[in-house]
Amino acid sequence: MITILSGGTGSVKLVRGLASQIQDLNVISNVGDNYWLYGMYLCPDIDTIIYGLADLLDFERGWGIKKDSFGFLRQMEVFGEETWFSIGDRDAATHLMRTNMLKNGKNLSDITKWMCEKFAVEAKVIPVTDNTVETRISTNKGELHLQEYWVKYRGLDEVLGIQYIGADKARPNPEAINAMHDSKLVIIAPGNPLTSIGPMLSIKGVRKELSKIKKKVVAVSPLIGDKAISGPAAKYMQAAGIEVSAYGVAKMYSDVCSHMIIDTKDKALAKKIQNLDTQVYETKIKMINKEGEKTLASFILNQVHV
Repeated sequence: MITILSGGTGSVKLVRGLASQIQDLNVISNVGDNYWLYGMYLCPDIDTIIYGLADLLDFERGWGIKKDSFGFLRQMEVFGEETWFSIGDRDAATHLMRTNMLKNGKNLSDITKWMCEKFAVEAKVIPVTDNTVETRISTNKGELHLQEYWVKYRGLDEVLGIQYIGADKARPNPEAINAMHDSKLVIIAPGNPLTSIGPMLSIKGVRKELSKIKKKVVAVSPLIGDKAISGPAAKYMQAAGIEVSAYGVAKMYSDVCSHMIIDTKDKALAKKIQNLDTQVYETKIKMINKEGEKTLASFILNQVHV
């Protein structure tokens, strides 16, 4: 059994690569960027994983369903609503079903399990918590939900800080804790360390469990040099005063992780990372296509010895 902590578009490729090679896969998903819009509850990270594993993901955009239509959104425009969040028609059906089930007393874990069955996804997709955790970005123009900052305002404003509202009171999903405990290997995906992985690690029970099992935890760097492979990780790290490099990420994870996979271009950082009591592995970490996804997954499964 393998478990991966995932969030954002930086995770789905590796999740897919792993799913192509192992049957018993658990995917613990971030919920920090879940968002209420048009009376519907959106769970972008959960849906990206489910769509990715069901081979429905719009890989050009990195989210949503490929070849979706946008009649719903055009009609919302007619009604004078803001349409900055690009929801396709089939995607809207997912959000609507989830919202109705929540209103009828189901929790996010049960709904996600049901969604996986409907999309014929064999991997277990587990929300990190059934409680509300909200990633908020403090900017020079005020505080914004992550979706507003990154999608509505295109991440242009200066970042002053990042908060995980509700994380201090959130209870980790028991299924997530059990999955980590029972797995042969636990992988931290190359998601944004502050907005994809950070909200999960900010839940005390999750961080505590990972620190207990850190000998079998491996993280994949989301950076090559001082650039994120995708998304605004570098900008957020800079704002948080964290060195924008694979070493900066390794330092962030040093209490919960004993192994780190970095790109061959970052081999000069290997010694520095090893000084954090972290075993370093070097390979090409950029996944350009499905072959690249499988290659990196194979590397992790065959090279990391715990």
